[in-house]
Amino acid sequence: MARLFFAVWPDTAGAARLEKLAGELAIVSEGKPVPREKAHLTLVFLGEVSAERAQAASEAAMDVRFAPFALTLDCVGSFRGARVAWAGSLAPQVELAQLQADLAGRLAKRGFVLEDRPFAPHATLARQVRKAVPRARIDPVEWTIDAFTLVRSESGTGRYAVMESFAAG
Repeated sequence: MARLFFAVWPDTAGAARLEKLAGELAIVSEGKPVPREKAHLTLVFLGEVSAERAQAASEAAMDVRFAPFALTLDCVGSFRGARVAWAGSLAPQVELAQLQADLAGRLAKRGFVLEDRPFAPHATLARQVRKAVPRARIDPVEWTIDAFTLVRSESGTGRYAVMESFAAG
């Protein structure tokens, strides 16, 4: 069994901006910054999945078609219950929502049971926060989404391993 999720990753400049912002949010929230290499935006969380089901997830993702689009993160905040601080968007990101909905729909058709809550796009930047971060506007962090990935979270190490990437087209 592997713990899997689909995500989009920032480009080099976006990752650098998120790393700096993670450090700032960690100070404000008295939390731990998320390392640069782990900053991402989750599209769909699958949880523990067998090798056979991982193949089905990959096949579902292969059918997703989308054009490259710009993603803008222009606000920060926190989820008190999850004890995380994040960067997100004040305005709906239509192309991102369409990508996520298409992927989630294709996974559901293959029998995956997905989280039953609305998609709330965000990049977690600090964990184990002690103080809430009020929602606030920031200088936008932008990058082009031209692919999404299937990622395995390695138990015990906290590392992520990209299993497969799915390009726009």
